[in-house]
Amino acid sequence: MRKLITSALPYVNNVPHLGNIIGCVLSADVYARFCRARGYETLYICGTDEYGTATENKAREEGLSPQEICDKYHAIHAEIYRHFEISFDAFGRTSHPEQTEIAQQIFKDVDANGLILEETTQRTYCEHDAIFLADRYVEGTCPNCGYEDARGDQCDRCKELLDPEKLINPRCKICGNVPVLKATAHLNLDLASLQPELQAWFEQASKQGQWTRNAVQTTQAWLDRGLAPRPITRDLKWGIPVPKPGFENKVFYVWFDAPIGYISITARAFPNWREWWQNPESVQLYQFMAKDNIPFHTVMFPASLLATRHQWTLLHHINSTEYLNYEDSKFSKSRNIGVFGTDVVKTGIHPDLWRFYLLFNRPEKNDTNFVWSEFFTKVNSDLLDNIGNLVHRTLVYLKKNFDGQMMDSWPEPHQKQAEAWREQLGIITQAFENVSIREALRLILLLGNEGNKFFQDMAPWEQIKADPKLAQATVSLLTYLVRALARVLEPFMPSTAHRIFSMLNLEISDWDSVATFSGLDGHQIGTPEILYPKLDLAQAEKWRKRFGGEWVDLDRACIRVGRIESVQAHPHADQLYVLQVDLGTAQKRVVAGLVHKFSPEQLLQRKVLVVCNLAPADLRGVISEGMVLVAESRKSTDLFNLTDFAVGSLVSGCNPEAETLAFADFQQIQLKVSDGQLRHDDEPLLIDGLAIRTESLPNGKVR
Repeated sequence: MRKLITSALPYVNNVPHLGNIIGCVLSADVYARFCRARGYETLYICGTDEYGTATENKAREEGLSPQEICDKYHAIHAEIYRHFEISFDAFGRTSHPEQTEIAQQIFKDVDANGLILEETTQRTYCEHDAIFLADRYVEGTCPNCGYEDARGDQCDRCKELLDPEKLINPRCKICGNVPVLKATAHLNLDLASLQPELQAWFEQASKQGQWTRNAVQTTQAWLDRGLAPRPITRDLKWGIPVPKPGFENKVFYVWFDAPIGYISITARAFPNWREWWQNPESVQLYQFMAKDNIPFHTVMFPASLLATRHQWTLLHHINSTEYLNYEDSKFSKSRNIGVFGTDVVKTGIHPDLWRFYLLFNRPEKNDTNFVWSEFFTKVNSDLLDNIGNLVHRTLVYLKKNFDGQMMDSWPEPHQKQAEAWREQLGIITQAFENVSIREALRLILLLGNEGNKFFQDMAPWEQIKADPKLAQATVSLLTYLVRALARVLEPFMPSTAHRIFSMLNLEISDWDSVATFSGLDGHQIGTPEILYPKLDLAQAEKWRKRFGGEWVDLDRACIRVGRIESVQAHPHADQLYVLQVDLGTAQKRVVAGLVHKFSPEQLLQRKVLVVCNLAPADLRGVISEGMVLVAESRKSTDLFNLTDFAVGSLVSGCNPEAETLAFADFQQIQLKVSDGQLRHDDEPLLIDGLAIRTESLPNGKVR
């Protein structure tokens, strides 16, 4: 059977965090890599979900058009997934023409079958913004559990799906005003009429495809409550036009058109797309997502396809995770809490180590937490002290004592051990087949531990004294195990696996060879090397603070070289100067508390570092538009030596287009002087490639 694999389409209007990555694309990538290795014809499809109110509002916030927002964030998503080595066969977008064509055709087919109902209802309307509000842009108190920040589509506390009209004390998320109800005509998918055949399909597919527990429970709960007609249109501009007279000014609701994106992205990339999406006898569809997406893939999407009365490849297996949270809270971009995809690059930690921990900690049955200290500890102990140790000690011993030459003639104990490992590799393969991703990784690590135990029990350093051939047999058998471990580890850690095969002086093998402990007699391995240096646990605390809301990154500041053109006494404060500073393309007034540190003559025409994007502040009756940076110790204050730098030059790591920054936020940026150099996060800051140095102070704070 062909394997058609999808991961839930991420919203294009934000940056994915680690929870998004493990719940969708990374989990699907592991299975897709396994399927290819097994020789299955495989297609892995994903892309950005680009239509809807969320995109319109993000465009409004950033002063861009919806198309510009989609272009911007699609590129961000694509780069993040490239960094994580996600092996999409196609990573597309729902704003392409193929999406419009296929979504409209599916609608026409459903409508022709009498399964589209027209209805005029009262919908939430914001008079201030003059728009009908999408469900998630109405907030209020949940009528089920009383949670005060429930969204109009779903309550984050009790997980119940909601209608915005039923929220208590509703408010517009955009402006905060109370919305009103206004009549509008919409089209509904007649889910009630479709329930009997959907129920029959669910009962068969969930058993045959071995759906995850939360997917079965969620879908059954929906069916037990009874399905009702559900709107598929919205009063928006950014979306797919509805091809029906009287509804030309409306667009499809994102829940209806977004899953069709799997089909349209395939169609755009592959002319033979129908062989995948309209071929249920030969193709199995595997879909990966977090639990909040379950109903859209087990009820809405299959119901829409069934309603066309055409043959479609329907869901075979759904692999839905619980949530990954951050430390003891939720991911929040606005509060700088949590690691987002763009942050991963900043850490300098290899993507495979991120992949390892996220998959090791995959939230399969319960919500789990990303914890920095655990991340570092698990990488060091479960990966490097285990697999890393086995690879290095085995290959180094073979290289040092036997010129790296393998053999495959096994004495009795080694034959027995090889058979036991073959059996365990078979169990690992079956775990992959069952899409038991975390279990497969656990079994791989267990096999690595057994390899280390065999090395220790056989003690080749003792065997070589009496029987060199026996010692060579021991490390050769272990080298075969290293090859097997690299092969089964590749879906989890692709770069690492390829590095191990390079050390073995072998091309990466097909999957069926993993349990073969022969065929390399006389083969000479390459040069062994340490897989990765151990992670420094002291750095874990630094990163925890940085991404725990206790840190503001340097790219939120704009720091430039300025020249002080005038120095005046503050009219109401004798410890303050009022400085006029030239920044090359602009002049700024800066109020600075430097009276007791420097004379006016020392400051006049002096080049200084200026924070240019601070929010204007009233300091004793004078508006200050920036801040001059100085270095301080307990005994002295020093300026930076900027003689060689041009006025207006930008400090490295800063953002020339940074938004206005509150003073309290700037204080969270970790600037200091060490060894006479200006540093951020222990990294020296530069201007035009040159270090920024103080006049004389070797170490101190920067304010």
